[in-house]
Amino acid sequence: MAVVLSVSGSPSATSRTARLIRRLDAELAAQGHEVIPLDVRTLPAEALLGADFGHPAIVEATRLVERADGLVIGTPIYKAAYSGLLKSLLDLLPQYALTGKTVLPLATGGSVAHVLAIDYALRPVLSSMGATHIVPGWFTLDTHLTTAPDGSLEIEPGTREELHRVLDLFSTALDRRPQLADIK
Repeated sequence: MAVVLSVSGSPSATSRTARLIRRLDAELAAQGHEVIPLDVRTLPAEALLGADFGHPAIVEATRLVERADGLVIGTPIYKAAYSGLLKSLLDLLPQYALTGKTVLPLATGGSVAHVLAIDYALRPVLSSMGATHIVPGWFTLDTHLTTAPDGSLEIEPGTREELHRVLDLFSTALDRRPQLADIK
């Protein structure tokens, strides 16, 4: 199975975005993929904001991207765009860091007015970085994500079904990716 780097671009550990991404990680792992979580908020701020390409944490994040067959990239939508935190990481990656990668973009937000942010803000950046296959992403309204009494994340049934659909598309795309041995 594939190696998936699961990137949360949320600045908060308890955000709906971060919790949704980690829940989807478990589903991908149950499908047999090796999932590596990366919370951008845990990277040193001085390295991100100072564009310190040589900082060990940035070098390691770049190595994780290189190792991955696919990436799940999740972000809250602020002011009709993906988070600045995610942008700071993407800016530090090599120009074509996503070449040969399958990418699933996911976003959360408070209004349907931001539903196109994936297609008009995030997808062009991922494409410019060489992503081989960007599967249809999914925007989830914050109101469709709630906290259960036991602290777990509850997803509104219709949204849960759509998330499973895009996750299955992503997993299928990963399974169909050309293997290096097949190219030789």
